[in-house]
Amino acid sequence: MRSHDVDYRILGADIQVLEIELDPQETVIAEAGAMVYMDEAIAFETKMGDGSEPDQGLMGKLFSAGTRLITGESLFLTHFTHRGSYGKSRVAFSAPYPGTIIPLDLSTLPTGLIVQKDGFLAAARGTKISLHFNQKLGAGFFGGEGFMLQKLTGDGKAFVHAGGTVIEKRLNNELLRVDTGCVVAFEPSIDFSIARAGGLKSMIFGGEGLLLATLRGTGRVWMQSMPVKKLIQALAPGGGNARKESGSVLGSLTNGWLDE
Repeated sequence: MRSHDVDYRILGADIQVLEIELDPQETVIAEAGAMVYMDEAIAFETKMGDGSEPDQGLMGKLFSAGTRLITGESLFLTHFTHRGSYGKSRVAFSAPYPGTIIPLDLSTLPTGLIVQKDGFLAAARGTKISLHFNQKLGAGFFGGEGFMLQKLTGDGKAFVHAGGTVIEKRLNNELLRVDTGCVVAFEPSIDFSIARAGGLKSMIFGGEGLLLATLRGTGRVWMQSMPVKKLIQALAPGGGNARKESGSVLGSLTNGWLDE
């Protein structure tokens, strides 16, 4: 089905809000729990599936919902529809952690877009969200990322969330190596694989992880500066920032005594 033509604006800087403007009978789909506020004329319904294939039947909806469970997402998506007969109504969404919302026009991406498993935020109804398997099993078994991804296809607007700052690069038959957690999305023309991060000493003591994602080909790649796993590690009591309250030697010694 053809995607609904929704308008939008993005509010804020560090913790952004996506506000969607709907005409009567237009619908936007979003992750469960992402809604911040909505106008009176907006009605919402939780459904299995993205609604891109209205006649797919119960088994099709179960399969679609099951693929979302495999990627670690909620079984259901929430459909927000302007049920009024005139005017415009608005509904707003936010991501579960600080970062940047990336607006994408899928009509400019005829082969779709591959997105990390927790990157999808919202999209116009008619957008198809399917499971994408990376053909290289090492990407999943050893990289921890990238084996099971989501694929977005359609001709409307979709919105992806990234942690921290977003960097977009266009590769022209080039190779780019990235931290496995920093890959947000890429075009299907890009080959995604996992490679060892240097020699044994670099892998153990370098602090960059054992493996790196390798992106090769021609097309666009979107990356994030602060994936949620790094944010959690930085804020955890035993994380990398736990002893950065004081820069002095005395401060480090005092912290050590307090820990005992």
